[in-house]
Amino acid sequence: MTRPPSSRDGARRVRCRCGRTVLRQLVGNRAALDVTADADQLTSAAAARLREPNRLDWCVRTSAGGLDLQWADCHRRKAECTRPHVIDHQCTGDPAALAHGRGRGRRPRKTSVPEGQLALG
Repeated sequence: MTRPPSSRDGARRVRCRCGRTVLRQLVGNRAALDVTADADQLTSAAAARLREPNRLDWCVRTSAGGLDLQWADCHRRKAECTRPHVIDHQCTGDPAALAHGRGRGRRPRKTSVPEGQLALG
């Protein structure tokens, strides 16, 4: 049986279909969220200004293994967090072109799971 990656594996840099470099990581231990965040690091205050109900910001911790995204619960404190933050990625690619495979000259990859469901492999 294949285990899903844990948050201890850290964030990995990948390229989004719109061409931007993003960070991907499962954040959380029990009911983990599959986070895709912009790789651009911001201050806590700048990330808080971009935060929306469906667009979260994440605290970035640097360890020997690389970057690790964590819940940004530091907003509850009075003092500003000194760690860098990242914000959830909002893809700017043309959905119609990407759906028809015209985004990068490739055909879209077919999966055996419905749209929006994760395939563990």
